[in-house]
Amino acid sequence: MIFRALQCRMARAALGWGVRELATVAKVSIDTVVRFERGDELKERTVEALQRAFETAGVEFINGDRPGVRATKAMEEGTQLPTGAPKTTTTSMLAKRRRTNKKR
Repeated sequence: MIFRALQCRMARAALGWGVRELATVAKVSIDTVVRFERGDELKERTVEALQRAFETAGVEFINGDRPGVRATKAMEEGTQLPTGAPKTTTTSMLAKRRRTNKKR
């Protein structure tokens, strides 16, 4: 199966993960995730690490004429970040930004 940059972005959106969370779970650098999503070619083992991180969290990849992602039963039941992932979420980051903006 070919794991594509678009599928990576789709899977992150489905899980509500940022680049940081994915990098932590996959044990790669943030820059590596950004380069992959930009379309740069990476080593096969690095791409596999990204894919495994999503699969562990309950994402299944669909290929064919219309590549995509879908939730497995584990994800539908309320997947949380795997062990070792930072607890930062988009919602908490936005709340922090709002508090910071109010101080100005």
